[in-house]
Amino acid sequence: MAKKLDIDLKEIFENLQEQLQDFDINDLSLETVGTWPLVVKVISWVLAFTIVIVLGYQFMISELITQNDAASAKEQQLKQTFKQKAFMAANLDAYRSQMDDMEESFGALVSQLPSDTEVPGLLEDITNKGSISGLAIDSIDLKQEVSEEFYVKLPIEVIVRGAYHNLGAFVSGVASLPRIVTLTDFTIVPKSKTNKRQDASNLEMIITANTYRYKSEKQAKSRKRTKR
Repeated sequence: MAKKLDIDLKEIFENLQEQLQDFDINDLSLETVGTWPLVVKVISWVLAFTIVIVLGYQFMISELITQNDAASAKEQQLKQTFKQKAFMAANLDAYRSQMDDMEESFGALVSQLPSDTEVPGLLEDITNKGSISGLAIDSIDLKQEVSEEFYVKLPIEVIVRGAYHNLGAFVSGVASLPRIVTLTDFTIVPKSKTNKRQDASNLEMIITANTYRYKSEKQAKSRKRTKR
């Protein structure tokens, strides 16, 4: 029985070998696939199956790599977010303390901004500083208000006359007022008693004193709506 099986396998092998020898590879065509020798068909099927398996495997691996990279990036993002929130939670008391300090400082700053009813008092303070400094006040002129997002600026043009050191004392006095006042756009020119001689002790200074008042929340919202 074993001898017969051995003979059959030998005959099959010889038959396949003869088919391969008689087959011309140039005859390979999809149109003649039905006439291909069995061994060629088997080899073609094996190759096609192998190619499909390899391509499918590569596609699956590529998809898994992409998913893994996305998951890794998401993990890093979540870790970073967690670290930030953990840091904020650990320093929450410090943040609250800083916010309280900022609110207190802001409140102190706002308290220095005069309201509309305090402008006359500010004008009186400027007049007093001029008198104390030994200056002659020619005029104090309120200019048009300039509205910003959170505050309103009121420019006040002041014209005074006197000696140079008196002008310096006046500027220092106005700058030291308890209210917030900024001095800008100043010019100093000599005022001569005659057209022929200039008197250095009689100078005219034109300066703008800017004071500010806090804009109420209602006014701030109204300004934002106007911008839109």
